[in-house]
Amino acid sequence: MINEIKQDAQERMKKSLESLGHAFAKIRTGRAHPSILDGVMVSYYGSDTPLRQVANVTVEDSRTLALTVFDKSMIQAVEKAIMTSDLGLNPATAGTTIRVPMPALTEETRKGFTKQARAEAENSRVAVRNIRRDALAQLKELVKEKEISEDEERRGQDDVQKLTDKYVAEIDKALESKEQDLMAV
Repeated sequence: MINEIKQDAQERMKKSLESLGHAFAKIRTGRAHPSILDGVMVSYYGSDTPLRQVANVTVEDSRTLALTVFDKSMIQAVEKAIMTSDLGLNPATAGTTIRVPMPALTEETRKGFTKQARAEAENSRVAVRNIRRDALAQLKELVKEKEISEDEERRGQDDVQKLTDKYVAEIDKALESKEQDLMAV
């Protein structure tokens, strides 16, 4: 019973950490990376479709992404979707290829992205703490129903706290890595 609660808490905390990784991938660094365009949706025959489903995104050089659109009639729609996204990118079309140059990051934009990364990390920490709270509530419920003893509850609480500390430390490590990445010139 206690092991199931700990297992569930660990899986949910792992998902929070993965979610943080996806959020960090969307925060642009100075280098070109295909995951920057993951959140871009293109209007494809009346429905919003992820960019990856209508175009192949590759890294041309360290500062340029190259997109090859599968359906040539979609080139204008893809270009417009990239421009209207809140990424601050200006694509340039050359025949059937769309090139997206990554503008150099200024000190001000670096600080803004760092602040955004810190906010995402804090959201993940809050999510991990909420998972801990849920697990502790489940343990208290088991004691109330006399399914486990108070000593078992205390051991379970210690284990859940250790899990929480472990995942918060991983979140901090990921944030530190992302901040170094953002501040590298």
